[in-house]
Amino acid sequence: MQHGKYRFIAGFLVLPLAIYGIFVISPFVQAIYYSFTDWTGLSPDFRVTGTDNYRRLWNDDVFWTSVGHNVLLLLVLPLVTIGLGLFFAFMLNVGGRRRKNAAVAGVRGSGIYKVVYFFPQVLSIAIVALLFQFAYNPNSGALNSFLSAVGLDSVRPEWLGDPDLALWCVMAVMVWSNVGFYVVLFSAGMSSIPRDFYEAALLDGANRLQTFFRITLPLLWDTVQTGWVYMGIMALDSFAVVQIMTIGPGGPDYSTEVLSFYLYTKAFRDGQAGYATTLGVALLIVTLLFAGIVMKLGRRERLEY
Repeated sequence: MQHGKYRFIAGFLVLPLAIYGIFVISPFVQAIYYSFTDWTGLSPDFRVTGTDNYRRLWNDDVFWTSVGHNVLLLLVLPLVTIGLGLFFAFMLNVGGRRRKNAAVAGVRGSGIYKVVYFFPQVLSIAIVALLFQFAYNPNSGALNSFLSAVGLDSVRPEWLGDPDLALWCVMAVMVWSNVGFYVVLFSAGMSSIPRDFYEAALLDGANRLQTFFRITLPLLWDTVQTGWVYMGIMALDSFAVVQIMTIGPGGPDYSTEVLSFYLYTKAFRDGQAGYATTLGVALLIVTLLFAGIVMKLGRRERLEY
């Protein structure tokens, strides 16, 4: 059985590894190479400039502003989105009133609620961004119209036109559009947890909050950790929402500038593809650091049931 084992394994791995190397690894290597050049993205002629792009990156105020915004997105978006997803999923699956012959039950009509929560995920992010762009309109938008209807005409913020509010408005849209996915994801995980665990805990005097932190969260930890990484990557790739919703885009006054959009403007508006690939390398490093930190801090003993 051992004879020819490695040739047999290699025969299955050669093709997938070749495809992965050509379509995944090769573009990364090319991007790193172009980050050391002055390539415009339009001409086949370019020259190697060494570390000039990286020195320019270090002294670029807009780059550091966009990094700050991405860090804020990384801190806020996964925390709020996954927190709301866990809360709603727990309420739908475990938080209902006790029924006959069932110590633990979800709320009535939980299936309908899941469809409603998941609905924003069905919509294209471009459609969601356009809808909220109209809602945030300071003159005729739904939000300011509501404030006027309840007698708060003096409030009526500029929303996307206010540098202090614009990024928070973008984050609210990203939370709204993604929380339904995590409700369904966590609901699927909770449905596989034996009800006996909850019933035993309730018989011992535990309340809903205690059952969540002592039973639900530990048994869902692998799913939560994966969702945290996925949501963090989405927070780093917030290009579409910024491009469609914001003034400038990236404004006002760079208040919503993020790395992905700054990369796009340098590559396709300013014709600085070499510098744009340097920004791409920085974005890759930030993404890997985030994923590594989450996996390191979230490492814990696997619980099986």
